Amino acid sequence: MCRLFGMTAGNVRLKATFWLLHASNSLQAQSHRNPDGAGLGFFGPAGEPLLDKQPEAAFNDREFIRQAKQAESSTFVAHVRWATAGGRTVQNTHPFVMNGRLMAHNGGFGQLAQLEKELGPYARLVLGDTDSERYFALITKETDAHGGDVGAGITAAASWIAARLPVSALNAIVAMPGELWALRYPGQHALHILERPAGPGPEEPGLHVRSATSSVHVPALEAVAAVVIASEQLDGESGWRMLAPGELVHVRPDLSVHSRIAISQPPTQLVPLPTGSANIDA
Repeated sequence: MCRLFGMTAGNVRLKATFWLLHASNSLQAQSHRNPDGAGLGFFGPAGEPLLDKQPEAAFNDREFIRQAKQAESSTFVAHVRWATAGGRTVQNTHPFVMNGRLMAHNGGFGQLAQLEKELGPYARLVLGDTDSERYFALITKETDAHGGDVGAGITAAASWIAARLPVSALNAIVAMPGELWALRYPGQHALHILERPAGPGPEEPGLHVRSATSSVHVPALEAVAAVVIASEQLDGESGWRMLAPGELVHVRPDLSVHSRIAISQPPTQLVPLPTGSANIDA
């Protein structure tokens, strides 16, 4: 299935190169299993959302690799795609941008015509064919309906879909400058969080981001605290935690992490994973 990545350093701008390209299980490495598109979303100095995405595998996409090395932002959202709804086009490649926010989704649901009817005028925000972009449009609608509360918007949108449509997963990351929200729902697909403080690791002269095969010294990460959200554990650090089914996490600009079970009931129509498929790190 598609793989998600989100990172925020609050109000500090930095690069996400290590996680995207160099970690033992980087997004680039995961793209060998998810080759139908790769995208990176981030924010410019004035807080404007920026996208770089192509319907190409990240390991073979020179532009993704270039941006992964050069892009600086306080907050990132990235995605490697295994297409299930909508063809391999730029419009169908994650992340998506609406009303100054970024979003990427892992999972799927059906009966899109019913959701499009619910979107009303917000359907104009949808440019492609995916269920994911329509999910984002519903999040946007519900966020507006809840006075700009993004967490409430995510909860309302996912709850509406789960009550009415066949669902495999609604895992999502939504970002604004300096802030991240992440939902794992229901529990078929994994989603992890890593809260990494600034400074040296235990009994180490400087931070070494550990993998199963190597130890890489990363000065930029050593100096800055950050919170990382990912479908799979990206390296061998011990602090990764799996989100609980239905758990919604909000990482604020001060890097405080606020978590709650936002949806406690399973979907009305749960679509099980295909036989033989693996929920990696579940």
